[in-house]
Amino acid sequence: MNKHLLKGLYCITDPILTAQSSHSVDEMVQQAIDGGARIIQYRDKLADQQQYDIAHRLCQLCRQHSVMFLINDNPVLAKEVNADGVHLGQTDTSLRTARQLLGKDKIIGISCHASLALASTAQQQGADYVAFGRFFASHTKPEAQSAPIGLLTEAKSSLQIPIVAIGGITLDNASSLLETGADMLAVIHDVFGKTDIQQAANNIAHLFN
Repeated sequence: MNKHLLKGLYCITDPILTAQSSHSVDEMVQQAIDGGARIIQYRDKLADQQQYDIAHRLCQLCRQHSVMFLINDNPVLAKEVNADGVHLGQTDTSLRTARQLLGKDKIIGISCHASLALASTAQQQGADYVAFGRFFASHTKPEAQSAPIGLLTEAKSSLQIPIVAIGGITLDNASSLLETGADMLAVIHDVFGKTDIQQAANNIAHLFN
């Protein structure tokens, strides 16, 4: 997967939203892709024995559409299904260990919350992108530390790798993040929580044009 493709709408699956939907996670991801999602992250903190099967199916689906597919927190699973890479939190597997397991060509992204220092360290250690947030009130992580939008401007001027903004992003506030330096917008509820997932994705994806 070309690392230069780290730009655009970045949709993250959520097991609770999937359980509430009349659609399967495969169908939901297909709709997001049809709407213009360029990166899909499979995130399931409630994972069970079906995790491998779901990840494998989503990986194949994304590959068919030339969409980047990442696994949340689990580089072993990413390797098993041949995903394009993994997204790691600060308390997950180390970047170094993940890189040794996945190899130099896979994508590794790192959550840096509201810390430019953490992002600089991640870049030095070989991260392919960093994620900042939450920028707005978040359904998924309401307790997460708040990040000021100005952080994106600082990060854009000091980092050489792409930047993801995450946390409570909606169609109404997305433009402010793009204008201040985000290369990717990570969205959960404002895509997968909508009745028309394809249209919701399309509305945000168009902001990148």
